[in-house]
Amino acid sequence: MYEIPKNLKNLYRHWQNHVNPILPEKINIVCNKKILRKIDLFIKKRMEIWHKKKFRKSPPYTSDPIISKYRFCNIYRELDRQTIQIHYFLGNLRNNFPLWLLNVAFCRFTCNPDIILKIGFLNFNKKHNQKIYEKLIKLPRPKFGSAYVFPISIILKSDYPTREKFLCFYLPKIISKIAKLIQDQNKISISECLNKIIFIFKFNFKFHWTEILIDVAYQYPKFINLYGKFPIGPGSIPTMKLLNKKIDPENIALFLINHKPRNFPYLTYNNKPIILSTENWEGIGCEFRKYSNLKNGTGRKRKYTAFHEWQI
Repeated sequence: MYEIPKNLKNLYRHWQNHVNPILPEKINIVCNKKILRKIDLFIKKRMEIWHKKKFRKSPPYTSDPIISKYRFCNIYRELDRQTIQIHYFLGNLRNNFPLWLLNVAFCRFTCNPDIILKIGFLNFNKKHNQKIYEKLIKLPRPKFGSAYVFPISIILKSDYPTREKFLCFYLPKIISKIAKLIQDQNKISISECLNKIIFIFKFNFKFHWTEILIDVAYQYPKFINLYGKFPIGPGSIPTMKLLNKKIDPENIALFLINHKPRNFPYLTYNNKPIILSTENWEGIGCEFRKYSNLKNGTGRKRKYTAFHEWQI
């Protein structure tokens, strides 16, 4: 087991809730034991690699030819560089939830938190946001991250038909309502909260709002419970189907939070393990699918280059 790094212990405010999480009633599901053992081995190797990189061990970090050569996300999303970067940037806004939420959304929709360094925070003042908009327009391309930039077709027929207008004028207009909705919740699941938000937001950005709600759970665990039902993305569904093709993937993830992976080196908070949540298991499902595809000679080949960590 690995204690949470000191630079992350105070960055997030959910850790103590995840050593004794509020779990739903156990779901009795029969899963493919052979696949589950393979998943356990995969996440053990990936966590061990993170630990070796963290303490600047010399490569090779593993004898597994796939994990050593190709890029995989961390088992705990809180360890991902961009997530650390976003929460570090917005740390001073945590006591103003609507303003914090607005700028988390700004980061996640641009897929590039470095934009904040270049043009500043959004707020709820139209004149201020007009200045941010003008700075954003002038930035050289590519200004948005490539990972999850939303297609322009979704907003093309709206009153905010460009990404820049949508971010600088629509987000501030609608976020106050969404902030109030979230603040009225008491440890609601991501799946349930997501449906309420999309109804208010009017645009079907389920992926982005899932990411944002995870961020909310890291800072405001009283609103969001990451151990409830969680939306399973298309990248994770194949893994869930391998475990049991007849069961709803969301229920598979709920089942997995009670599963104790073999010899898995959990992160720990005050020497207590951070229990893997449905959010963690959704991500694990996605990464295991990538791993399985690469072993079979298929899938996108994103090669590992060099380790770098956002320094706090």
